[in-house]
Amino acid sequence: MDRREFLGCALASPFMLGRRAVAQAPIFIGDMHFHSFFAESKYHSRPLAPALAAGNTTLVAWSLVGDLLWFDVKTYQQKSVPKPGEALGWFQRELGRIKEHVAQQKLKILRAPADVDLALRGQPHIVLAVEGASFIEADARHVKTAYDLGVRHLQLVHYTRNAIGDIQTEPADHQGLTKLGKQVVGECNRLGILIDLAHSTEAAVVDALSISRAPMVWSHGSVTRAAPASASAQVWRRRQLSLDTAKEIARKSGVVGLWGLTVDVGKTVEAYADRMIELADWLGDDHVAFGTDINGLGPFSVLSGYGDMRRVIDHWQRQGVDEARIRKLAIGNY
Repeated sequence: MDRREFLGCALASPFMLGRRAVAQAPIFIGDMHFHSFFAESKYHSRPLAPALAAGNTTLVAWSLVGDLLWFDVKTYQQKSVPKPGEALGWFQRELGRIKEHVAQQKLKILRAPADVDLALRGQPHIVLAVEGASFIEADARHVKTAYDLGVRHLQLVHYTRNAIGDIQTEPADHQGLTKLGKQVVGECNRLGILIDLAHSTEAAVVDALSISRAPMVWSHGSVTRAAPASASAQVWRRRQLSLDTAKEIARKSGVVGLWGLTVDVGKTVEAYADRMIELADWLGDDHVAFGTDINGLGPFSVLSGYGDMRRVIDHWQRQGVDEARIRKLAIGNY
């Protein structure tokens, strides 16, 4: 039995004092995709410590948007190309801001497996994550730079073209992952960085699945049984993952996250909760997790904060969802 299985059993079972059961351990929440923007944005959930406490949230990937300066946040279309070194500089400066706030809040940054254990036991930890690895430019050695700075969760692509692989919302340049992209996957495996496939084309996902030696995640979005969206479809439709490809991620022990986009998942927290259960029915209870995209979706999210995530747990409990299943979806799978 590995560490996660042991903790899952321990947390899913009541503590026993002789033959008398006492209160069960609380259900904590994990989130594979969260944003907190600086500058003038009102979407930030800061100060972070009380924002997490509102949902008893203990494992959160704070995702730095690696290409934020180079796409239009209203149209999600690329508006410029970073000059050499610019994306790396942005990444380093923004990561510094994130780490400073985490330290001010007296929260822990997750760096090793033992930190995951602590999060599962109720000690809040922040996973430093990057959405869109533009900072790598053409040098896979920058993966080690990110690791040394504390990054443990790396999403390969986002809304701007890069040298790693193709993105869902633009015509393909590479027909999957590039040679550099495959080197990045290998470096992440070597160092122990979780690879995030969100925003990648299905061809790029297939390439990554064929070479990665570790399970990967699709941190946020949704899964559809519908035919692939056309190039003229709304951005959120183009961002959906096909059920067949989601099943391939699951088959390789990976996990798929569900975002809170209202037009996609519904207008109530309960609708979001029901959609999570449906996704678990499709992929299996071990392969689905929260990937809320809180703040990233702005006013278009059904989830305004981690207090809403606690309402998801409450809804499942009222519906009689098995507690072991809840714990997997809530935090265990991430």
